[in-house]
Amino acid sequence: MVHLLVVDDEKEVGTFLSRLFTMKGYLVQVVNSGKEFHEIDWNQQRFDVAMIDLKLPDCDGLSLLQHLKQLQPRCKVLIMTGYSTVKTAVDAMKLGASDYMEKPFVDIEVLERQIDNLLNENEALNQHFIHKLAEDSGLIVGESPLMKNLIEMAFKVAQKSVNVLIEGETGSGKEVLSRFLHIASPRNHEPFIGINCGAISESLLESELFGHEKGAFTGATQLRKGFFEIAGNGTLFLDEIADASPAIQVKLLRVLETREFMRVGSSVTLRTNARLVAASNENLQQAVDKNKFREDLFYRLNVVTLDIPPLRSRKEDIPLLVRHLVERNGHGDISFSIEAIEKLQQYNWPGNIRELSNVVMRTLTLADNKSVITANDISLFNSQITPDKNVSPEIQSTENLLEEWRKRLVADFNEKDELMLEEILTEIKQLQSTIGKELVMQALQKTYGNRNEAAKRLQISIRKLRYILNEKSQT
Repeated sequence: MVHLLVVDDEKEVGTFLSRLFTMKGYLVQVVNSGKEFHEIDWNQQRFDVAMIDLKLPDCDGLSLLQHLKQLQPRCKVLIMTGYSTVKTAVDAMKLGASDYMEKPFVDIEVLERQIDNLLNENEALNQHFIHKLAEDSGLIVGESPLMKNLIEMAFKVAQKSVNVLIEGETGSGKEVLSRFLHIASPRNHEPFIGINCGAISESLLESELFGHEKGAFTGATQLRKGFFEIAGNGTLFLDEIADASPAIQVKLLRVLETREFMRVGSSVTLRTNARLVAASNENLQQAVDKNKFREDLFYRLNVVTLDIPPLRSRKEDIPLLVRHLVERNGHGDISFSIEAIEKLQQYNWPGNIRELSNVVMRTLTLADNKSVITANDISLFNSQITPDKNVSPEIQSTENLLEEWRKRLVADFNEKDELMLEEILTEIKQLQSTIGKELVMQALQKTYGNRNEAAKRLQISIRKLRYILNEKSQT
């Protein structure tokens, strides 16, 4: 017989739940306070499932959760919460709760299914299922406890219609995790739409998100649906949300508050049921503190925060990641030697998995039909030792260019009685262009080809970066 514990200070709720689950054949015990909870004879009573209200008059539901999991770790716990405390309910899942349910109970069948699922859950099979979903989305979990905890938490969150904020360093796999959230959710048959807020200008980003009417602006030759509209009941992933302009932040806040928006150039209100997953390699709380990001929007996005660990914190996963990358690139017959793997594990990977992927791809390209990659075959981006550790490589490169130009100019001045000033000024302009391009190339190397990150580090716009590289005209 299933033993169910209900902890709720509302006696009507306790009575209702007792009757509901007694009719299903459960043995139900109801307590209405923390005091009654602690009076239970835990040596005599064993519970299969506990339903705990987060807000009790004499204690915090989280403390009861922790106490219960210490006494009976195999007991499944369902947290009951009001909408305003959903974030706390998510914190409860980090402490061992299996699931949560919002009060008041709108759909009793959903509640019954949640309890049935907890009782029938096979942890080994469930973990295998979760890891298979992760693999299908391109996310390699590996052996790291940090990643295992993250993916299990992400799976639980995926079942809920709450906004999710993913934080992590550049190249750590934020978009891949967002795809896992989509695949693991009930929305997996709906569209998944991703957009990088930092790669698109403000005016274009508004049109991309909300759509526009024909004639709304120059070049708007036909009606276009925005991503909120296209996503429908699916998932909309906003990468680098910290780069969204203040005006876009205001519009996003309105959508999150009302689920309503208008196309550019239209007065017709449309509704969206898309789930929003946002990501940032910048700590949004710090951005709020610096007045770079709206606090009210941050709280709307930050219902659930998932932090992806950097690769340097999960080096035990590098062998599995390398195997995955090798097979993904169609080189399943090539292996990395133990010494090669050890070399990769000794590196700190500032560019995370994206950098590892680049290193593996470059190594395979230059492998010369080898079947085994050795440590000598691997060249790391930042493995070069610079003469002065206090000076960045890009500054040293620039100093070398300037020094060479200065020596040549001094030599010309000493050899000649006259100099052509106009020629020197023209040469200075050419030198400026060369130095600018050199700094951009160094920044791109340092950010492993991420142009948005390179532009941010150089404190220039993407348009300026492309201009320096002679890729497009500056306007």
